Amino acid sequence: MGRLVDGAWVTEQQWNAADGRFKRAESVFRNWVTPDGSAGPSGKGGFKAEPGRYHLYVAMACPWAHRTLIVRSLKGLQDLISVSVVDPLMDDYGWKFTAEQPDHLFGVERLQEIYVKADPQATSRVTVPVLWDKASGTIVSNESSEIIRMFNSAFDELGGDASLNLYPAGLRDEIDTLNKRIYHTVNNGVYKAGFAGTQAAYEEAVTALFETLDDLDDLLASRRFLTGARITEADWRLFTTLLRFDPVYVGHFKCNIRRIADYPNLSGFLRELYQWPGVRETVDLDAIKGHYYRSHLSINPKGIVPVGPALDLDAPHGRGSLEAA
Repeated sequence: MGRLVDGAWVTEQQWNAADGRFKRAESVFRNWVTPDGSAGPSGKGGFKAEPGRYHLYVAMACPWAHRTLIVRSLKGLQDLISVSVVDPLMDDYGWKFTAEQPDHLFGVERLQEIYVKADPQATSRVTVPVLWDKASGTIVSNESSEIIRMFNSAFDELGGDASLNLYPAGLRDEIDTLNKRIYHTVNNGVYKAGFAGTQAAYEEAVTALFETLDDLDDLLASRRFLTGARITEADWRLFTTLLRFDPVYVGHFKCNIRRIADYPNLSGFLRELYQWPGVRETVDLDAIKGHYYRSHLSINPKGIVPVGPALDLDAPHGRGSLEAA
């Protein structure tokens, strides 16, 4: 994997700081789509919600991109926001398109070319998701947490499901608190463990990861969802990591103290969200396993993809006894 530096591709394998801890780069494009094009929460705006104006670039393997596909589906935005999907295999030149999975806008071969179209002098990791504005010919955002909030509300007057609000005002403080811990110790925590450059960095990350999973399993013993009876963005942000945990993170990233299958409440929560209408269509387990095991050759040099584990995500989730809104 590499990155863009002043618009040119630089191949590098360094993910860690000197102390061996994995460091994730900040997203570079942080603009907002709003109903009228006014400034969003970051103070940036200028992008008005309009039918057919925006295009989403995703990888089916990526948990960050998966969030955006889920919210796009739940909010009923499929006819408003088009999608291109990159190939699961990420090589030294980053994400690529194929004849089977082409770039529907420009027909380019690499996602890095989309970044350079937006900024010829771009210095950035080339990550998914990417929200592209067809009208102005640039990237609106490559920050998944902000894209899902745009999808949650910006398109409600254009046909999005306004009855579904994944970030309700009365729960925002609790959602933000949950998101912060889950991001640092679970969503990004699995990467901190998997890409750790020292034993100490790995043990630090994996210990924090399972402390949080233990606490979340306890929380979900009495709550249908993370904030209570109502499903929110916090649940979906956790879901995409839980889905990948047993097939990938347990073995590939050495997150093997316990499996999600060993947690009675987290495993039921995972199955309920997988069975949620419109969600299973966003899941491609073959792409998920193929990407991680074949792309990260520094961890898995032979690129062998394991056959297991056997998963039954359609098994009864057992969450029906808990209150749901």
